[in-house]
Amino acid sequence: MQPTVPSSSRPLFPPALLAAALAAAVVPAAALAAPPPPVPTADAPSREAARALTAIVDGSPLAGARVGILVSAIDTGEVVYARDPDVLLNPASNVKLVTSAAALARLGPEYRFATEVLAEPKGGAARALYVRGKGDPSIVTERLWAMAGDLQHLGVKRVGELVVDEGFFDGERTGPGYDQEEGDRAYLAPAGALSLNFNAVAVHVGPGDRRGARGRVELEPASDYLEIENRTTTVRAGSPRRVIIESVARGGKQRIVVKGRVPLGSRVQPQWRRIEDPALYLGHTLARLLELRGVKVGKVRAGATPEGARLVLVAQSDPLGELVRRLNKTSNNFVAEQLLKTLGAEVKGAPGTWPKGVQVVEEFLAEAGVPRGTYVMKNGSGLNDTNRFSARQLVTLLRAMYARFPLQPEYLSSLPVAGRDGTIRWRMEGTEAAGRLRAKTGTLENVTSLSGYVEDGAHRTLAFAVLVNDYPGRSAGVRRAVDALGAALAASGGPPAGLAAAVAQGKEPGPAAVVPVAATLDLARSAQPYYALARTGDPRNEPFLRGALRAESDPALRLAIAEAVYLSDPEGEAARRSFLDQVTPDARVLGRLWSALGTEEPPPVVPSLAELAGEGVPEALAKLVELAPAAALDGALAARLAEALAGVAASAPDELVQALRAARASDADAAVGALGAGLARSDEREHPFPPALAALAGRQDELGAYARTLGPRLEEARHAAEAVRAAPALVPVGGTVVPASGR
Repeated sequence: MQPTVPSSSRPLFPPALLAAALAAAVVPAAALAAPPPPVPTADAPSREAARALTAIVDGSPLAGARVGILVSAIDTGEVVYARDPDVLLNPASNVKLVTSAAALARLGPEYRFATEVLAEPKGGAARALYVRGKGDPSIVTERLWAMAGDLQHLGVKRVGELVVDEGFFDGERTGPGYDQEEGDRAYLAPAGALSLNFNAVAVHVGPGDRRGARGRVELEPASDYLEIENRTTTVRAGSPRRVIIESVARGGKQRIVVKGRVPLGSRVQPQWRRIEDPALYLGHTLARLLELRGVKVGKVRAGATPEGARLVLVAQSDPLGELVRRLNKTSNNFVAEQLLKTLGAEVKGAPGTWPKGVQVVEEFLAEAGVPRGTYVMKNGSGLNDTNRFSARQLVTLLRAMYARFPLQPEYLSSLPVAGRDGTIRWRMEGTEAAGRLRAKTGTLENVTSLSGYVEDGAHRTLAFAVLVNDYPGRSAGVRRAVDALGAALAASGGPPAGLAAAVAQGKEPGPAAVVPVAATLDLARSAQPYYALARTGDPRNEPFLRGALRAESDPALRLAIAEAVYLSDPEGEAARRSFLDQVTPDARVLGRLWSALGTEEPPPVVPSLAELAGEGVPEALAKLVELAPAAALDGALAARLAEALAGVAASAPDELVQALRAARASDADAAVGALGAGLARSDEREHPFPPALAALAGRQDELGAYARTLGPRLEEARHAAEAVRAAPALVPVGGTVVPASGR
């Protein structure tokens, strides 16, 4: 079976962006001097669109960010809207628009990657079998199994040595920009002329059969290249899950170290980690698959293919047009870098390198109307703070690709469709843009981008680019505003109500309205069917739940439906995002939902939020701390929040301290009080948070200084909680004693 590998779009985590001046310094001054802003065309749809887009930008977090926007008619090139279109900004994964366009133009949509198997025969056996890679980014275990079968059917019964040859690329496996962060996440996977499963391994982790037992850890695919070190512990059911996986190269092998806490009875969850030596990873996996076919294999090693070796098998990929579609739909960093190095090898000569690939792209962009020396491009994926493009340059590229009929179908079909598929499957749902906007997303820390094509209400095709850098606040408001821009473009030229709805969508939501207590019963009746659907664990319910989320206006019911979306697909990035977006710091929203459903098991919101916070997700941690004051509304809620914070403190202690430090003082005080109560009530004999906090306090930095002040406050809260344990109806929260009804 083909493994399911998650999208390798960059998560909303570090590294911090470099100063923009560093990138600007390498660009000629003439390129940085922006020309006078273009004047929008005079036709009515363009004037309506310009007014709506201006209202969205000025009334949203975009107003406080660095923004470059250009919207242009495909056929005439006339400008519909522009805002700083010539400013060079970090485009994030919008760089993949450039990489995929150059690959289609230089290699052709019909290009196929070839992986060759050659042999040095010796009687009825192969003294050595050579696997020579040509950069194919699409080889997965399923295809490798088929190759093993083909070799068996060709009569191969014994292989003395299996030699993997990756000479088509140079020895650099990590592209520019990848060195700006540490980690072994799959989106950081290295490039390789011989690669397998996007150069990532799936690590499936589940609980053991009893509390205190080791968890279950299994790898897919399994091979002699991979070793498991299992340090997991099965903990009490309902506790926050926290699994830390480290992938470390050691002596020609890859050691997968898994540690953490897995709740009893919880589901098996996969995570993906990069591997360090792509060729050996493929070679050892192929050896295992050959052995399953009855072919005996000796040593696996890296080496060059000798000239006298005889070709016995050629395995070809799908056409490039199909691979580009997968690249842009899922925003796969690994595939983008493979294409860039392949461009270098095919056009400039092997071995393929990043500089050669960029040179090919520069030559293509010059033909498309984007001169050399006016932008910065270092890698093919857009990862981290490495590239700089302007909105005008991206629109120029988009218009050039639209005009090239031999390339246009594959290029357009590779872009995600709003409300339908790819990375914007769940974005702009229910708006005029759904099904009519095709665009590539881009996401980094403090960077959001969206560029592509849209058909407006007057049936004009527009090319647009929206690049947002250094925005204030969290990403949800920025993403909402960018989606509103897309909805407004699709609605322009149509009925006025569509534009008005898009402008309203871009605004920050106001405080939740006060709802009478009498409505609690209605809320419970309305929310229960959604939770019943969610707890079946069937992801096919997600489209229905998202439709309900779009139609609902009650913030408490929206929160319930968003949690149901998350519970239907807990591993999905979009499902997690939908849930976190609806978790508001307004205590009344959670209080209403808790009053309606807090007696059920599991109760609403808090366990799901704690699960994400326990994984170290920064936004989930921040929102859990923000919700701590809500404990004053209900004693049962106070107890659950205290338990949740204690569990998160065990699973993600460093991240929790960082969240407390970043929070408002009142929220942090309430959270510290709840955490103290949770530690006092914890059934763990030696809770891991105090020693973790002591270790942080030993650091000579700002976080260490905060940890030193946090220690005494936490001890005071813990002692206060222990002092009232004899009075079970009371629980200290945030320095205040509140009723603990329903405990």
